[in-house]
Amino acid sequence: MQMLMPEPQIFVERTLALIKPDVVDKEEEIEDCILRSGFLILQKRKLQLSPEQCSNFYADQYGKVFFPNLTAYMSSGPLVAMVLARHCAVSYWKELLGPSNSIRAKRTHPHSLRAIYGTDDLRNALHGSLSISTAEREIQFMFPEVILEPVPAGQRARDYLNLYVKPTLLAGLTALCKEKPADPMTWLADWLIEHNPNKPRLQHHITEEEHQ
Repeated sequence: MQMLMPEPQIFVERTLALIKPDVVDKEEEIEDCILRSGFLILQKRKLQLSPEQCSNFYADQYGKVFFPNLTAYMSSGPLVAMVLARHCAVSYWKELLGPSNSIRAKRTHPHSLRAIYGTDDLRNALHGSLSISTAEREIQFMFPEVILEPVPAGQRARDYLNLYVKPTLLAGLTALCKEKPADPMTWLADWLIEHNPNKPRLQHHITEEEHQ
């Protein structure tokens, strides 16, 4: 009996990751762990927030007992902000982080990032967005120049593939079969770059001297 495989779908989420001030010196090894976990780092910047900016970022925590200590901690030195992307980025990043309280994380999730790099319930080393809507707001806060365009999913993704990707890929594979190069992967990659239908093209303006 023929097994019906589900049609592949494209669905990429974005989430915000912060390497907090007390572990900025571990930036390189944390980034390596992020990349090995299947994330792409779309945007990255190092910055230092003022206490006022921290208050605005954590506005939903305003009024809680730990709020003054939180803003003081987050403004105590430079931090690294990153936009991460992958399938189900929000939930996967939260899973990689572990519980927000690093002491509890060390007991229950010893291999999580907060267990490894965190100190206590306040100094927990890393931040992750709680939801997709929160991620959009936080990314806009840390990267105000970034335009968050909606990523196509489901039928919209299939329509995009059929309209823009498959025709170019089919033409490239046909040319590859005719050419039969020694290194087909590199040849196809170069062909796709050269024949990218979305590649910007410089428009040549005819000057008055050329016209004459």
